[in-house]
Amino acid sequence: MKEFDLIDRFFKHGGHQRKDVLVGIGDDAALTKVASNQCLATTTDTLVSGVHFLPDTPPRAVAYKAVAANLSDLAAMGAEPAWISLSLSLPDTDESWLAEFTKGLYDLSQYFSVQLIGGDTVAGPLALTITAQGFVPEQSALTRSGAKPGDWIYVTGTVGDAGAGLDILKGDLAAAGESADYLIKRHQFPSPRVVAGTMLRRAASACIDISDGLLADLHHILEASECGAMLHVDRLPISEALTELVEEQQCFQYGLTAGDDYELLFTIGEEYKSQVETAFSSFNIRATCIGQVTGVAGKTDLRLNDKPFKHSGKQGFEHFNAS
Repeated sequence: MKEFDLIDRFFKHGGHQRKDVLVGIGDDAALTKVASNQCLATTTDTLVSGVHFLPDTPPRAVAYKAVAANLSDLAAMGAEPAWISLSLSLPDTDESWLAEFTKGLYDLSQYFSVQLIGGDTVAGPLALTITAQGFVPEQSALTRSGAKPGDWIYVTGTVGDAGAGLDILKGDLAAAGESADYLIKRHQFPSPRVVAGTMLRRAASACIDISDGLLADLHHILEASECGAMLHVDRLPISEALTELVEEQQCFQYGLTAGDDYELLFTIGEEYKSQVETAFSSFNIRATCIGQVTGVAGKTDLRLNDKPFKHSGKQGFEHFNAS
């Protein structure tokens, strides 16, 4: 199948159609409108076979996760997603693979009213790059750099599930049954916290999504905000599925260092604590307070039952790190 036939058949006519897209797929560039008093948030993520997903991952899951990773970045900025572009490198034009891939692409984009507006297709090793754009009102964007000593540290959902799901798929964690299926689904089909991100505008002092691991991503906030943190390991929100399959210490390990959960890690001042908790509860969004920001720049003090907890090993996923 030729490139333009592929684009026309699988990408040009599917998905949600937005009124703010003046020219979409099929021209040299897309034309879009940005509403007044809105900032445009833009993020790009690349997923490579064998690095970000296993080579035998179902194509629907590959596309779904790629979209989710980008929408999660927008959520961490408090932005409402609008458009995505896709660059896709394919070893061949397997039509059944592409049909399943586009299903995963549109599953999530349609749910959040996001339109695919352009991109590129090339022959090569399996890899895809998505650029996502969204809107956030002026002066309302969330960043990593606003945390202050005394702020409370929260995380949405549960942590560690996706890492355990990956280990099950790799054969590094022996597990079967409903709990295993749940963890695998959390790895392959993460849920970007878009609603939570928009609710945190003007309330959260700092925010990031958990893609590389909780400790690693918390470090990014602390570095940007020039603060430290006290983290209570025993308060980490761990799913029942994970606790059923591994011992407590391994739960902590997954929760602290496994990435790909795409939950939001954020800090809020005391004055917003009750307001945020009430708002999240009304939308049935789970958010757990796991610690507090301190004034010791760059230091994360881990506690287990109010006693020092020693964590050895990696902080999270790192590219270009052979160790």
